[in-house]
Amino acid sequence: MFASDPSAVGANRTIERTQGSEHTVLRDPLLRAIGNTPLLPLDRIVARHGGGFRLFGKAEFLNPTGSVKDRAALFIVEEAIEAGELRNGRTLVDASSGNTAVAYAMLGARLGFPVRLCVPRNAHPERLRRMRALGAEIVLTDPMEGSDGAQREALRISRAQPEKYYYPDQYNSPANPGAHYAGTGPEIWHQTNGRLTHFVAGVGTGGTISGVARYLKEQQPTIRVVGVEPTGPMHGIEGLKHLPSALRPSTYQERWVDATMRIETEVAIEAQGELAREEGISVGRSAGAAVAASLALGAASPEAFIVTILPDAADPMAQETDR
Repeated sequence: MFASDPSAVGANRTIERTQGSEHTVLRDPLLRAIGNTPLLPLDRIVARHGGGFRLFGKAEFLNPTGSVKDRAALFIVEEAIEAGELRNGRTLVDASSGNTAVAYAMLGARLGFPVRLCVPRNAHPERLRRMRALGAEIVLTDPMEGSDGAQREALRISRAQPEKYYYPDQYNSPANPGAHYAGTGPEIWHQTNGRLTHFVAGVGTGGTISGVARYLKEQQPTIRVVGVEPTGPMHGIEGLKHLPSALRPSTYQERWVDATMRIETEVAIEAQGELAREEGISVGRSAGAAVAASLALGAASPEAFIVTILPDAADPMAQETDR
């Protein structure tokens, strides 16, 4: 929808119920651009690694703030607005390693509610700059505690002043996987005409992989779902969790995941570079980790039709640091 569309004029901050939908639809042309991202064939990379299988990346970096987290953040905020949780100037407070925080900040600016974000101190400076530019207040937490420490701080703030703060807790909100069950999963199923054999995704909150996997397995139970994690708690793949050493989010529904692959940071960086050089796709390290896992999976399954998530766009400053 273009800004000149008469149905959008004067309606950018209103909410309407769509008949038969469990969620409100925000009548805002920017927010309606969230989702419906394309599937990109990664044929050149596949050929370099021996070929024989198909690999597609879901281009989530094309969402308005540049990441897949726009989907879950929108669902979470829709539910909060519908339940009256953000009335009378009440502040949304939550924890994030970066992308969800940027999505929350954009939604707060767009829809007119205050946002306070608990973020590890070692989050990328460019993401912190974007959050501040969008008007969010930032609470920096101990980097050694990662996103777990940020979660604990968000919970402390909300409990200290429950009348002032609404804490949706993205790591335990059913709206997080719900966004992907309702959107990302059906998109992938229809874009592949149901032909995929494997789905691969990084595990952070676990919302993306859980929601997509649930939908896909309801359509075709033989689809194999593989989660991607770092090899240990100290790693450089922002957005992913090493679940054995982390607070386990309830949004990660392990029953839908068939296997886990653990990827070294250096391997993720190499695949990230390949995506840029070979495919012209500039994405973050978590996308590199997912593609590296997909390539290993394809090498072992030559007839596979694999779809993976490319969660976010690359941070230019991070790419400079990697050189």
